[in-house]
Amino acid sequence: MRAVDVVILGAGPAGLTAAYEALRHGARPIVLEKSAIVGGIARTEQYKGYHFDMGGHRFFTKNAEVNGIWREVLADDFLRRDRLSRIFYNKRFFHYPLQPLNALLGLGIIESVLIFFSYARWKLFPHKQEETFEQWVTNRFGKRLFLTFFKTYTEKVWGIPCSELKAEWAAQRIKDLSLRTAVLNMFFQPKQTIKTLISQFDYPVRGPGMLWEAMRRRVGDQGGAVHANSDAMAIHRDGSRVTGITVRCGGEQSLLSGDHYVSSIPLTELIAKLTPAPPAAVLEAARHLKYRDFLTVCVIVCKADLFPDNWIYVHDPSVQVGRIQNFGNWSPGMVPDAGHSSLGLEYFCNEGDALWTMADDQLIALGRRELQSIGLARPEDVVDGCVFRVPKSYPVYDSDYAVHLKIVRDFLDSLENFKTIGRNGLHRYNNQDHSMLTGLYAIRSLLAGEKHDLWKVNAEQEYHEEVLSNHATDIREDDLELIFARMDKFAVGVAAGTVCGISLFLLTIWLVLKSGFVVGPHLALLRQYFPGYSVTLGGTCIGLAYGFASGFAAGWVFAALRNFLTFWTWTLVLRRAERSCLTQLLDYV
Repeated sequence: MRAVDVVILGAGPAGLTAAYEALRHGARPIVLEKSAIVGGIARTEQYKGYHFDMGGHRFFTKNAEVNGIWREVLADDFLRRDRLSRIFYNKRFFHYPLQPLNALLGLGIIESVLIFFSYARWKLFPHKQEETFEQWVTNRFGKRLFLTFFKTYTEKVWGIPCSELKAEWAAQRIKDLSLRTAVLNMFFQPKQTIKTLISQFDYPVRGPGMLWEAMRRRVGDQGGAVHANSDAMAIHRDGSRVTGITVRCGGEQSLLSGDHYVSSIPLTELIAKLTPAPPAAVLEAARHLKYRDFLTVCVIVCKADLFPDNWIYVHDPSVQVGRIQNFGNWSPGMVPDAGHSSLGLEYFCNEGDALWTMADDQLIALGRRELQSIGLARPEDVVDGCVFRVPKSYPVYDSDYAVHLKIVRDFLDSLENFKTIGRNGLHRYNNQDHSMLTGLYAIRSLLAGEKHDLWKVNAEQEYHEEVLSNHATDIREDDLELIFARMDKFAVGVAAGTVCGISLFLLTIWLVLKSGFVVGPHLALLRQYFPGYSVTLGGTCIGLAYGFASGFAAGWVFAALRNFLTFWTWTLVLRRAERSCLTQLLDYV
């Protein structure tokens, strides 16, 4: 019986993981990669012995299977790194994640007071609808802090005003990020302290591309194939089944057929390459999906230890650079000469615009000037450099992307033997571990009949939460809802009134039946509060009524106070969690 062939487009984290998983199922994967190296946007470029990470890729995941694959493939070639990153704004450096005292000292008393009043104003009178990123952050941080720490950098990255950027991408990355953790920490003390993903991360000795090259070799050694410089020119289908792919390699074209097909290439390219073409509505929808590109100006500086950060976010609008990586601080193995530093200046742009088309020597000169402007290096200290361009790095969440994406998704879901995966294949802002999961699940859906909704990977917030002890993480969100559930005031009042009324009724009867020289002298004192009440057979009914009324009132007030305190406790926890999330927001931009 011949092996099932799985043809995979793209040798990034998603595509290579899909190939790796296909081998586990006894299939033969064939991966087509149009560039010369693997890794996609998580690749590592090289220049004169220096290694450059395209974007800066921290290795962390809450998924044990993904972590297991990393360790299985790369074994001991991971370093545990301490994270340090700062924000450069208004000629000052601020710790990131934001620290209140450091921000206060950097901004000054007057600006900090204005930020506080802005926060209070937007808490009292928030935007009623959160349709844009600007509204989403303003409601949580206030307008002034949004303008200070989020607007410039976010617009550099996305290339569109924050008033046009959909709030959905922030909600996807941040919503309830630490809320469940914050609530659990109120009730459970973790048994052991584990470094959070904020402060430490793992990193391959020579960058992320080291992992993907090792995975490429494993796929080849186990019977699969990864073909570089192989571009899919056309994707043939017969109704709802894909039948083959026309591939161009080395100037020649050939037809490659398989049983199943997986694609991690951008949806805009995928739809355009399908033949026969999809319906006109699908073609039009795909044309409206947009991407943001970036390029990295890599410079070699003849000085060591320029600054301690792994990377710096540049919020200052006076320079165009958005982020600066210091690769030696990611791993010493990235820099062959210990007396030098290698920096990656990241410029976010659109393919074909002025920055993208600028000559490499002009970009290096721009980098020199901006390093001097920021105060990180003198132009004469930059002794060499190169430029790497990375197209379609970020799927854009503009005002109408969701409508167009649904049309494309509905069509692709109708294809029986075809799955799309990864950041660009799903037009979803995934991390590399999310992308790997989509590759795993796609293969299991095709070869093992498992049911997975690949479009929902990364909707699960567990990937970003802090690590807690096992007994705490076993608590379900339903349990949290029970902890903070509202009491029904009427029901509590009726229950308390019934108990009090019946108790007074029974106690009065017992004293009457007990009789004696003086019947119930102490209970009779209730006459001072309950007019008409007496310890007699007639008084039992009056006592029942008074007991129910007073118990009902006490129960109602108790439930009302409990609901009020619960509401404010929940609100404070929510706000604390949101502030914690937002201080980390740039990591997800």
